[in-house]
Amino acid sequence: MKAILPPDEAQRLEALREYDVLDTLPEQAFDDLTQLAAHICQAPIALVSLIDEKRQWFKSKIGMSASETSRDIAFCAHAILHKDEVLEVRDAEVDPRFSDSTLVTEEHLRFYAGAPLVTRDGHALGALCVMDRAPRKLTPEQLSALRALSRSVVAQLELRRQTRELSNEFAARQRTETVLRRQFDLLAENEQESGRLLAVAEKSRRVLLSVLEDEKQAGEKLRESNERFREIAEHINEVFWVTDATMNVILYVSPAYEKIWGRSCASLYASSHHWVEGIHPDDRERVRQSIQAEQLRGGFDQTYRILRPDGSVRWIHDRAVLLRRPDGEVYRIIGVAEDITKQQKLEQQYRQAQKMEAIGTLAGGIAHDFNNILAAMNGYTELAKMKLGHNPVVQDYLDAIMQAVHRATALVRQILTFSRQQEQQQRHSVRIGEVVAESLKLLRSTIPATIEFVFQQAADVAPVLADSSQIHQIMMNLGTNAWHAMGDRPGRLEVNLVNFEVDKHLAETLPRLRPGPYVQLSISDTGKGMDAATVDRIFEPFFTTKAPGEGTGLGLAVVHGIMESHDGVITVYSRPGMGTVFHLYFPACHVVAVLPPAAAEPAPRGDGRRILYVDDEEILAVLGQKTLEQLGYEVTVSTKVAEALDWVRQAPERFDLVITDQTMPGMVGTDFAAQLLKIRPGLPIILTTGYSPYLTVERVHAMGIRDLLLKPHTLRGLGIAVHRAMTEIKPK
Repeated sequence: MKAILPPDEAQRLEALREYDVLDTLPEQAFDDLTQLAAHICQAPIALVSLIDEKRQWFKSKIGMSASETSRDIAFCAHAILHKDEVLEVRDAEVDPRFSDSTLVTEEHLRFYAGAPLVTRDGHALGALCVMDRAPRKLTPEQLSALRALSRSVVAQLELRRQTRELSNEFAARQRTETVLRRQFDLLAENEQESGRLLAVAEKSRRVLLSVLEDEKQAGEKLRESNERFREIAEHINEVFWVTDATMNVILYVSPAYEKIWGRSCASLYASSHHWVEGIHPDDRERVRQSIQAEQLRGGFDQTYRILRPDGSVRWIHDRAVLLRRPDGEVYRIIGVAEDITKQQKLEQQYRQAQKMEAIGTLAGGIAHDFNNILAAMNGYTELAKMKLGHNPVVQDYLDAIMQAVHRATALVRQILTFSRQQEQQQRHSVRIGEVVAESLKLLRSTIPATIEFVFQQAADVAPVLADSSQIHQIMMNLGTNAWHAMGDRPGRLEVNLVNFEVDKHLAETLPRLRPGPYVQLSISDTGKGMDAATVDRIFEPFFTTKAPGEGTGLGLAVVHGIMESHDGVITVYSRPGMGTVFHLYFPACHVVAVLPPAAAEPAPRGDGRRILYVDDEEILAVLGQKTLEQLGYEVTVSTKVAEALDWVRQAPERFDLVITDQTMPGMVGTDFAAQLLKIRPGLPIILTTGYSPYLTVERVHAMGIRDLLLKPHTLRGLGIAVHRAMTEIKPK
């Protein structure tokens, strides 16, 4: 979209002509400012653009081949409309002002930021701008630096104009002096005109003094420009540095070096080798070789670690360019080094989250088929126990099978819990200290007396919104891990429970936390500890340092999943030989609910009522038939949805209840249920599934389905669900 004309367009163009800068040769002073803008803003393209009647012309350019473009497509034509602010276009493809510009459609420019070049009379001549072919935005510090650099460009234009005017005036005065000298020669021959000659000489002297005064003022303006540059460099968070390539000495380093490196600028001025010595020993040789190779291509761009005097490590992103003389010799190296430690930590946490999500997706994918297998094993074993009669040996064998099935079922639930794909139990506001104390009593009965238990709880610990059984599971997993870490040696298991206020700094380090009140549960041991490589992997499923047969590697993965489901965070601190401490953060809650204990229900018997059981796996369909017949129902089975639908369509009152699987070829269970309810509204239906991340009891109720039954289920559980579905009155 073509930009409108500024209100002062005529005066602005007149001011631009007075600077007499259009279509002149490149000048080093402008190129240095453009180069600095590109590096501070980390942009591949930077321009000093001047806008006349029909075009924008580039006094200085980096990364742009053209010397000018039409004013109609120029970003800077819009920038001069906003004299007091930087025009920032974060994605030109979606900005209606620029989406049809050929700079966007053909040159593929996406990002623009331009600071207007405003004269002391208030006229915007053009803009100092940076551009990129990818959408992005500038930091507040980069925006401030770009504004400051634009003022330096204007100061350079003013200095250039004044210098040109002084040069012209000086040349004119030289011509005047030549004329005066000739007159002086004539006057010398004529003593009568000597007085006039002296007057002319005095005037020439005053002219020369005026020229010298103007040159002095121009030098002062140049010093002011240099001072503004220093103010920019010394107030940005990045380290700005300049070296003399021929002498290999540091010419300038900004004060941010002392804050990031933890070393004085004076030490670096004394010896540039201190910069290399500060690089982490594991990165030093790689960085040295990479810089030498990249300098042949005009600069370098490196990421490395530094080791501060206090022993802490920080990540640095260091970029530099080479400045060459006309003969190609490098005489300056200018660079910017940024502390990216926080970004590195966030990226590491993001990669870990992606890894956990990928494994969780895999876990959810196998849960359905695995639960169907367990359902068959569990159901047929129960039927075998009922049919067997009195045979203690075989009954023990069948009990062992049932135990194995229950362990496998728990294992599937653990996998789904750590991946956050298991439907969460109802959470209530509870006093977590009571659950922790109960768990420690159970741990005390299983852990040797050589391990000392210490439980400390603040008097006013806030309640949390949690599932008590999962808090119990956390304590059992972490307590057992602590025991294994301490082994048979005497040790100490310490548990602390306190209120904890999360501030913005901790929330920035652990993004899942939000500033506010939390309850912190800390569990520490005096075991053998872990190295950094082990700590990085302990929350990965199936990762374990235990011997084969001593663990599945799911304990900490399950704890991690439970904490995420509770909107909390778990952290770990450990060093070899120094033990381990886990910190768990639960959002605080201030309402405690008292839940009545659930009463046990016996498995009710049927009275010959008719049930249609639909499952595409014949082994499960037959199992359902035999189980329900044991409970006194008359059961018809089908492994084909279409067949079952025809039976109901032909005789809607034939069945008192329909039990259907969810995942079947041709039609899923929820769609099958919807078809049945169209044929016979109010027909009792139970939906069964090995696994579905989308189905909940509330959701199936909203569809008109009476109940949701998860596989594998017991004979008693199936009997209770069938009885409840047949006796309840569906709400209108």
